[in-house]
Amino acid sequence: MSITHYFQREISIPTKGSILLFGPRMTGKTSLLLKENFEATYDLLNQDLELKFRVRPELLFEECKKLPPGSRIFIDEVQKVPALLNSVQRGIDQLKQDYILSGSSARKLKRGGANLLGGRALDLKLYPLSQKELGSKFNLLQVLKFGTLPKIYSEQMMSEEIANDYLSSYVSTYIREEIQAEAATRNIGAFQRFLPIAAQSNAQTIQFETISRESSTPASTVKNYYQILEDTLLGLFLWPYSRSERKKIRPKFYFFDTGVVRALQNQIGILPSSSEYGFLFETWMINECIRINEYEKKRFHFSFWRERKNEIDLCVSKGNKVILGAEFKWGPETIPSETSRKFHLTFPQAELTLVSPHKNSPGITPLLFIQKLRNL
Repeated sequence: MSITHYFQREISIPTKGSILLFGPRMTGKTSLLLKENFEATYDLLNQDLELKFRVRPELLFEECKKLPPGSRIFIDEVQKVPALLNSVQRGIDQLKQDYILSGSSARKLKRGGANLLGGRALDLKLYPLSQKELGSKFNLLQVLKFGTLPKIYSEQMMSEEIANDYLSSYVSTYIREEIQAEAATRNIGAFQRFLPIAAQSNAQTIQFETISRESSTPASTVKNYYQILEDTLLGLFLWPYSRSERKKIRPKFYFFDTGVVRALQNQIGILPSSSEYGFLFETWMINECIRINEYEKKRFHFSFWRERKNEIDLCVSKGNKVILGAEFKWGPETIPSETSRKFHLTFPQAELTLVSPHKNSPGITPLLFIQKLRNL
């Protein structure tokens, strides 16, 4: 059964106008878009088609001229032939056609100086499944162990062994090969050493020098590798709250999916420890907030707060004002009174919330927090 039969996606695809839809592999971009009606479809995973357009990218415009004005054209994995975007722009401007473009990364387009259509296309992102998209199939323990890539989550409902195989394949064939190609480096060993070390540092403050030392890779290269992961939507930096850009020097980094980060840590098939569940829970919550912000166009800004030994995992800002703080705990722990006091002194108008799935926690459940964020 197609994964599109399982889940109703939150993202809204406009029926008019051109769009650029980017997201990591296996988030369901192609399955989602193929439910739309198109006058022409081009799949650049087809090597013959890719080669044809690499040799003569202008052929796309010549073929689209045969279609009527108002036609919708779907191009999948457009980053494989960046030069096609010149023909896309001509099609939008001269032929009055709509182009639906998807890909796993805009990095290759930007790096190659490709035409990014200058505001002619709506920029959208697709992520792994949100809690709302999972609906009645949501299971927190399964989410933390396997992540929410649609294909993998569907498989684990029937066979954990097969889901583990897909996670291993995802890491070996996509991240280690394709993202390595994005790194534009001949030093294959350095990138392969970097990935598991970066995964072990997931949801923690990044010490670039430490990771540089542990991976025997220059710190400048480590920073570039992290930027590649962020540009390809495989993770994100969360920066400490500060009104001074100069002080934002030690971010946290969160991989985009808990199943993928466990695969990178070589933890597939192993029951997470209590401390690992804590990092996985925080990772999932941060990513869930990102998805809500993107899909519902909330325009929140996210950061974390730290003052000496006091820290709060997430600050939600609107405009220049922090309106909500959240601390994510896997167990029944509370927010230290001194941390709470200093947070409220710093942000007197902000609400501070403890979020935990533990039955003995004095805080609110993850689902209640998600609903709170959606209602802001």
